[in-house]
Amino acid sequence: MLTSTFVHLKGIGSSTERRLWEEGIADWTAFREQSRLTGISPSRKALYDADLAAAQDHLDRRNARYFAGCLHARDHWRLFRTFGARALYLDIETTGLSAHDGQVTIVGLYRNGRMSTLIWGDSLSKDVIQEELDQADLLITFFGSVFDIPYLQTHFRGLQVSIPHFDLCFAARRVGLQGGLKHIERELDIARESDLHQLDGMEAVRLWHQYRAGDAAALNLLVRYNAADTRNLEPLAECLFDRLITRYGPQSLLPL
Repeated sequence: MLTSTFVHLKGIGSSTERRLWEEGIADWTAFREQSRLTGISPSRKALYDADLAAAQDHLDRRNARYFAGCLHARDHWRLFRTFGARALYLDIETTGLSAHDGQVTIVGLYRNGRMSTLIWGDSLSKDVIQEELDQADLLITFFGSVFDIPYLQTHFRGLQVSIPHFDLCFAARRVGLQGGLKHIERELDIARESDLHQLDGMEAVRLWHQYRAGDAAALNLLVRYNAADTRNLEPLAECLFDRLITRYGPQSLLPL
């Protein structure tokens, strides 16, 4: 999908991009091979060719951060197939909705099939989170662009998020899926252990306070709950990407 993307070019929006696809300009190579294109002046075409050559160079060097800057956040989903193998799935638990009043208690990180759980007062630190982000090419969360990342950056001053961010909450809305993560999981038959079905953010707060009062079992349940939220982002991302391709991608990328 990335090499079929043209909306990062100045002056090209989704309607022009779709017209290019319909005219057989399926990717960057096809665009650059054409000497002339309808509705695009020769001088503008030359600028676009240079921009696409630069994009191809950054892609060849696997520089995902370049695309974080030139693509609008709503289009970061287009990077999933290209950079998904080095994606970092992230989900946090807190003691409140406001980052100014609450505390980050758990940070779940899932990458390359490995689950890491950072716990406040033990393993949770800015340096560990930053290292995980720096080793990834794509960040994937559910509502994280509004909640998780601003919350973390409030509590860990200077935390840098320079990689593209595929926020599944807003991707779900774009393909007609409403509600929170658990509701969407049920709609898409993404499973989690039965004893975690009734847990939510408020219950996570209660479990944290139980743990702080000396209940080790409460922490174990909280960690399992967060791990389910974090790991389930991977199959959800796969499903949403396929639906986004169907709705917003070129016909050439649709399954036969």
